[in-house]
Amino acid sequence: MNKLIYIILISLLLSNCSIKKVNKHHGVPFLEKKQTSLLVNTSNKNDIINILGSPSTKSKFDNDVWIYIERKQTQSDLKNLGKMKIYKNDVLVLEIDEYGILKKKKFYNQKDMNNLKISKDMTGKKFKKNSFVYDFMSSLRQKINDPLGVRAKKREEIRQR
Repeated sequence: MNKLIYIILISLLLSNCSIKKVNKHHGVPFLEKKQTSLLVNTSNKNDIINILGSPSTKSKFDNDVWIYIERKQTQSDLKNLGKMKIYKNDVLVLEIDEYGILKKKKFYNQKDMNNLKISKDMTGKKFKKNSFVYDFMSSLRQKINDPLGVRAKKREEIRQR
């Protein structure tokens, strides 16, 4: 009887486990291959949209900056309890001028992103307790907390007693 229970449990466990790993894909497929057909100073916005589709992110500074992303994840080993592991992470940054022509193209793969240097500096506050900014923010906070001035009137009445 015990052997039958063990066989049923093992068969249930094995039937629910899949041998094929789960792969998740996000963004533009085959981004590295597709970006080679884009030529700087030749390709325009329409060419880019036809080849890559709409961008993941758009930014507007002096020129338009379009960002395309490709990310692939798969399940890691059983010892990591099936956590997702990134095995492909590509980013394409395109800069387009005011006429719609591609002016700059930069492709980053996972190795390039590991080599990026990130600043460790922290931004500190630039105002002190007696500064204009501190006084302004304090009065704004007071008006938000007591918009009708009811608390101030009550305090004044208590002082007069």
